[in-house]
Amino acid sequence: MEFKADFSAWLDLPMADKPLGLQNFDEINLLSFGGVNINVTIFNSWLVIALIVLVSWLATRNLKTGKKVSKLQIFLEEFVLWLQKETRETSGSSNSKYLLMALGLFSFIIVANLLTFIPWFRPPTASLSTTMALALVVFIAIPYFSVKNAGWKKYLRKFIEPIPLMLPMNVFSEMFSVLAMGLRLFGNMLSGVMFAGILSAFIPFLAPLTMQTLGLLTGSIQAYIFALLAIVYTSSVKAEDGL
Repeated sequence: MEFKADFSAWLDLPMADKPLGLQNFDEINLLSFGGVNINVTIFNSWLVIALIVLVSWLATRNLKTGKKVSKLQIFLEEFVLWLQKETRETSGSSNSKYLLMALGLFSFIIVANLLTFIPWFRPPTASLSTTMALALVVFIAIPYFSVKNAGWKKYLRKFIEPIPLMLPMNVFSEMFSVLAMGLRLFGNMLSGVMFAGILSAFIPFLAPLTMQTLGLLTGSIQAYIFALLAIVYTSSVKAEDGL
């Protein structure tokens, strides 16, 4: 099998005189192995996942209690406790059944946006393929948690409420609600990247830094919204609802 690697495009900064859009992410191949191409979006997604795994391992390899706890462990513990509180309040559940899903979605999106301070890093969340993959996770999680909470019968009954004629509308409503999550995240992330690329042609240093700082704030908000919407949709069917 032939193996090829070309990272020149990965280090090539997007400027105003170069094409901006999906081709900067999904059409630039960095690696090729046995006919399988790894584009910028996939490669940068791997970097985000690798960084999350590394930080998690560093924080948990020597867990301690008392006064000798590392700052990294304290930070991650506070982060998890905060997100646990948010998931419980949003879902109305006393346990943390939705925590892992929310933690995974929020961590991936927020780290992807944090890495935009690296000038040549293109966030995978600015690619439609990535945001729709995240939306697909939520789409699969909805029936999983609904059935786990209330069973198949009560989950399927919600599609014919308040009358059976609402079945097509309720099905499309659930599909498009999740689809809108992916499109919203994609639009916000891509617009920030493109705007920063255009301004960098006129103000090479100050404008990109300012836009990246603003983009980080926007990305953090989007990560929070995406994770909470995922909890809202996946916790919509409960055993006590009587659906």
